Amino acid sequence: MLETISQNIRALGAVLGQTIADEKGQDWLDNVEHVRLLAKDGVAGENKAVEQLQQLFAQCDNDKLLIYARAFSQFLNLANIAEQQHTISEQGLAELDLPHPLESLQEKLGDVDPTSFAQAIDKLHIELVLTAHPTEVNRRTFIHKYHEIAEQLVNSDAELNPRIEELIEQAWNTDEIRHQRPTPLDESRWGLNAISDSLWFAVPTFVRELDQLCQKITNKPLPLSATPITMASWMAGDRDGNPFVTAKLSQQAIINARLMAAELYLTDFKNLYLELSMHKATDQLLAEDVDNVGPYRCILKQVIKKLRHSIALLSEGECQGALASPDELLTPLYQCRDSLLAVGLTRSANSLLLDVIRKVHCFGISLVKLDVRQHSEFHDQTIAEIVATLGLGDYLTWSEQQRCQFLQQEIDNPRPLLPEHNWSEQTQEVLDTFSFIAKQPKEVLGIYIISMASRESDVLAVNLLMKATGITWDMPIAPLFETLDDLNNAADVIDVLLANKAYKTRARGAQHVMIGYSDSAKDAGVLAAAWAQYQAQESLVAIAEKHKTTLKLFHGRGGTIGRGGGPAHAAIASQPPGTLDGGLRVTEQGETIRFKFGLPNLAVRSLHLYASAILARLVKPQAAPKPQWRALMDEMAARSCEIYRDYVCHQQDFVTYFRQATPEQELSSLPLGSRPSKRKSDGGIESLRAIPWIFAWSQNRLVVPSWLGFGQALAEIGEQQSSVIKDMLENWSYFRARISLTEMVYLKADPVISQLYDNTLVSAELQSLGTELRSQLVKDKEKVLQLLGQTESLESDQWNRTSFQLRQPYLLPLHLLQIEALKRLRCQDKASSCEQLLMVTMTGVATGMRNTG
Repeated sequence: MLETISQNIRALGAVLGQTIADEKGQDWLDNVEHVRLLAKDGVAGENKAVEQLQQLFAQCDNDKLLIYARAFSQFLNLANIAEQQHTISEQGLAELDLPHPLESLQEKLGDVDPTSFAQAIDKLHIELVLTAHPTEVNRRTFIHKYHEIAEQLVNSDAELNPRIEELIEQAWNTDEIRHQRPTPLDESRWGLNAISDSLWFAVPTFVRELDQLCQKITNKPLPLSATPITMASWMAGDRDGNPFVTAKLSQQAIINARLMAAELYLTDFKNLYLELSMHKATDQLLAEDVDNVGPYRCILKQVIKKLRHSIALLSEGECQGALASPDELLTPLYQCRDSLLAVGLTRSANSLLLDVIRKVHCFGISLVKLDVRQHSEFHDQTIAEIVATLGLGDYLTWSEQQRCQFLQQEIDNPRPLLPEHNWSEQTQEVLDTFSFIAKQPKEVLGIYIISMASRESDVLAVNLLMKATGITWDMPIAPLFETLDDLNNAADVIDVLLANKAYKTRARGAQHVMIGYSDSAKDAGVLAAAWAQYQAQESLVAIAEKHKTTLKLFHGRGGTIGRGGGPAHAAIASQPPGTLDGGLRVTEQGETIRFKFGLPNLAVRSLHLYASAILARLVKPQAAPKPQWRALMDEMAARSCEIYRDYVCHQQDFVTYFRQATPEQELSSLPLGSRPSKRKSDGGIESLRAIPWIFAWSQNRLVVPSWLGFGQALAEIGEQQSSVIKDMLENWSYFRARISLTEMVYLKADPVISQLYDNTLVSAELQSLGTELRSQLVKDKEKVLQLLGQTESLESDQWNRTSFQLRQPYLLPLHLLQIEALKRLRCQDKASSCEQLLMVTMTGVATGMRNTG
């Protein structure tokens, strides 16, 4: 571990220790240190130390266990802060030998044709879609404190300043776990705060540096209207399986977003008012200075008045009369800039004023564009009820051809479709959602996503409901292909849709498609899902080219490998050719928002990484995989799917084992997120959402969804074609990234800790299943390391390897505390202190693992 960061982590840990001693007494600090030393021995393989910890925790009451859990959980948060700050500091970048992603891009690309680079810049569009996540249980107040600590670390020399000590004291004496389940509005506010705290400041810096790169290579500035980065959100818009997201609630979320945007813009315009005090202006502007306050101030004064009026209206929940279009901000900003440039005040034209223009293009009038997502079943049932009410038959029994014919006929029919009727509660809510969309300025809405889409009628049904409820603009519709079968059929569905001339006209030259990483991996295992995702994207690119339509892919990635997560740069670099031409739209979930964008400098670097990877692929597209690579991947994917499903779907006791060996049973009862953990309360593993499925496995460190099937398929099939495997590893970035991600999984998986869960929580007759899985995990890891010529995971990435090893002595106590909490809860110890203990251990493990959901 690098000395500077180690020093900061030790110093922060010492302050936390002293804080614990001040509040609980020196004996408690000694107790925590005793546990840490035992854990260090336990991680080193001393079983006796682990047994001593288990005995110690078994003898403690819930309140004492909670003190231990909070101590180790908070230490891991402090370690994360120290690491984050270090990796974005000048010293850290130098020590880690991390080049500036944009500055080093030109060197990597070599001689770049300016025209090609300009074309790549035109295509560069990153849309980050913030989504809620139950593993991000840190309260807003803690995120504020952690942000402050990071800021203070920047200004600290050898010793930590008193402000850091104060913040750690505040954190220790604050309850870090919420006791009530957050509402979707709470989650929405959390997302907005993530923007106002960090991205609001990061985006102008990022765009300025992108502008500098553009001028360096093309001798032309970034176009003024360029939008290399925009923001969207699912928070309070995703109603798939979440009965708490209603039309009324989504309306309030948009009001809140517009209100916060107006408040942030007001601050910026007031600053511009102070800055643009000059009287040197064009004759036109001088003539408009009727108040004699200065030509620029005269214009800005009117906008400030409009913003204050909007804030007053939106604060009362009233939208009519509030700022409704970005043009209301951009037009006066352009007037000011044009005048400044015309009279030679170029520095003032290209400073704060330009930053605010860039912000308006990025954030619009609502910071985020709200996406709306609903399950295809809800649309079918709504159409079915309408059809039945009109006396036209039973829609649900119709063939796909009959459905499409009816839907297209009604879309084209000018008469109103909906009769006056008392609709069922579910249908009324679906109709209310579309009516809510119809009443919004289109600038505040993103796209409409259809979960579990599998056919043309799923999309046409949404088209019809939009038309029937008075939506007058063509809101983009994205079918979400989630299961293995749906991914394999995705291109055929889009082909049929785009062959429909009326539909293609409504699509306006662009087709959005969302690729589901979570459910496909839960359905088929990580390798089969990843290969299906790759092939689906290739096929979709071909179909879009066939129909002369721009394909806009939306990647529903999570934080974990099992949900398509991992380093963004590697993921982008391994995208199939042509998939970035329509931009990159990707979900950023829960704790990964904080890890990637929680600090302004961290957010700038994350945006640099995204942009540099996309530009590199746009300028120098990756070649298509060789036929022999495809053939081998087909074989391995098919075999890995068989292996995965043999366990998950066909082993009679697998679900029972899963629920005993992990905290999955308890997740649904804990106030961690607004959405239920299951789509259907009476369903089995197939109805369990991918987030709790992955999250639960990561808590016991067996992380089954992220590796099961891959290593075994590689050993059985790849062994016979070692030369092809070697060629893939050396020359195919997609396969290299897949192996690298699997290395990370093997580093974080821990058979010893998994065994500890089984020993205490799993019935004797099921323990052989865990033994079998752990044995396979060890074999798979050995196979992949052998392929790489390594003895340990991430040998070539010592920073991440050392970083995780540092966390091990702090994670082990949290796992043992969690096992003890689960044991007590399952013995009917329903005390709130026991539930709080479980939640603290869950968030502590999530913090230490870094990408668990």
